[in-house]
Amino acid sequence: MSPDEGRARGSWSQRGAAFGIWYLRTVTFLNFLSAVWVSFGSDIRRHNSAEFFTPYLLTAGFASAAFSLFLSVTLRRGKRAAWILNLVLSGLLTLLFAFGMVAAPEFRGHVQNWMSLVLTALFAVALVAGRREFAAKGDRANPKLAAAVAAGGLLAASLLAALLVTVTNTAAGPSTFVQRWRYGLMRLVSLAADDRAFPEIATPNWVNVTINVLSTLLLVAVLWAAFRSVRSTEALTADDEERLRALLARHGDRDSLGYFALRRDKSVLFSPSGKAAVTYRVVGGVSLASGDPLGDPEAWPGAIEVWLAEAREHGWAPAVMGASEEGGTIYARHGLDALELGDEAIVETEEFTLDGRAMRTVRQAYNRIKRAGYTVTIRRHEDIPAAEMDRLLQLADDWRDGETERGFSMALGRLGDPGDGRCVMLECRSGGAGEEAGELRALLSFVPWGEKGLSLDLMRRDRNSENGLMEFMVLELIQRAKEVEVTQLSLNFAMFRSVFERGSRLGAGPVLRLWRSLLSFFSRWWQIESLYRANAKYRPIWEPRYMLFEKSTDLLRIGIAAGRAEGFLEAPGLPKWLNRKHLENVR
Repeated sequence: MSPDEGRARGSWSQRGAAFGIWYLRTVTFLNFLSAVWVSFGSDIRRHNSAEFFTPYLLTAGFASAAFSLFLSVTLRRGKRAAWILNLVLSGLLTLLFAFGMVAAPEFRGHVQNWMSLVLTALFAVALVAGRREFAAKGDRANPKLAAAVAAGGLLAASLLAALLVTVTNTAAGPSTFVQRWRYGLMRLVSLAADDRAFPEIATPNWVNVTINVLSTLLLVAVLWAAFRSVRSTEALTADDEERLRALLARHGDRDSLGYFALRRDKSVLFSPSGKAAVTYRVVGGVSLASGDPLGDPEAWPGAIEVWLAEAREHGWAPAVMGASEEGGTIYARHGLDALELGDEAIVETEEFTLDGRAMRTVRQAYNRIKRAGYTVTIRRHEDIPAAEMDRLLQLADDWRDGETERGFSMALGRLGDPGDGRCVMLECRSGGAGEEAGELRALLSFVPWGEKGLSLDLMRRDRNSENGLMEFMVLELIQRAKEVEVTQLSLNFAMFRSVFERGSRLGAGPVLRLWRSLLSFFSRWWQIESLYRANAKYRPIWEPRYMLFEKSTDLLRIGIAAGRAEGFLEAPGLPKWLNRKHLENVR
């Protein structure tokens, strides 16, 4: 087959897949519209009876809208199981319509029926043409899980429906629980259009609507269980970590976030040559990488291709958080779009100075803390005795803000591990002559960035300590950088820094000012602006960082996955009092 023939086949395959997806989206819109627009919905339902029939999945209702919506989403993600289900259902329906048109002359006299047959057949043909686009695998446990959800959910929903019927029944005659349960089950699965078979039961219309909504939720739950993606991959093994450390030893100075690839909740894929790797974590169906690929830049494309191939194989949305301009350019060559997230603050220690009018406020704050007698100890983790490290770990855990350990792209997620001996710890102790003199008040931990750099990993302080301790510790490290032989520091990441900087300047446009106002408003909860201002004190070099994504329609999904990975959002789960760890602590 010639290259031109291959491109033509690929084009027809993509067009067929696109037609199938957009058909389901259109049907979803019409089903939702007809469910809320009574006259339109009644007309569609009328055409689904007697001598008329409507195209595949067009049935006018919330349940059918949810079904078609879910199928369109799973098809867009390339799920093979969704392709098979749609092809089987639409193929059988096409054969049924064709048989009806041949066997029943009254069907052939309606243009509506010919349109329904043609549209359903076109959908089935489009799926066959686009079969190569639907290769994403699901979890092997999905069928069993879907069956369990269907059985358990149907039982629970039918009992809840029976309870609603029992409470709201206004019929004069007596009814048994079994009758009320059968009525609720009938409404739940929509086996009948009316309740003439149940003269002893009369319920308000809102009860029937509520039961139908329950059936829609149950259908969505079953579909989710049937088509969910593989939820995880193998975490880093000891051999993987050793190979990554070897890459960092040779190329670790390229990216300040490189060391965070050693997080043990990540997975790794190496290039065919083994000279580069992409580390990632699967969260909510998103394959979330962070920073640049590790290793030789010439081998980055090979690692990226392997990572993208795995994401497409499982139907995951590929995304990268915090790539540099160099790394983002390579990712973009592989079909990903870029969105600037913000800037990383980098300080060159040899060029930094506290002198000058611009540093007056910072210099005064530093001198104030120093006059109060605070002192800072700077050590590599490997130089801290085990007993002292245990004490530091306990204090760091006590000082943590909240129960969730935050961080993913710029956090190691562990402290005091023997493998991280080259990390640097800063310990700030109080001064004075009282009983609290010499007490530990704050901690900073940095991970290596090549041979001559450090990247901020962890910041913890006693909530009762003075403000400004963190800035004092950073300034101490900058001025005493030669003690640990470093020349550059990577500090916090400032999201949307350019918005705050340009939005406050004279001549900023209305859109930029509005965007800055919105970010300032949300900074009350997420410290967006305060992080920018805290970093700006050191007059750093600002290095832009980017988010990479394949489809703009996945941005919301990627944002939620990133929020979960960074610890700002939590997935729904069991109540804390049912959590296994909680029960173990109670015992």
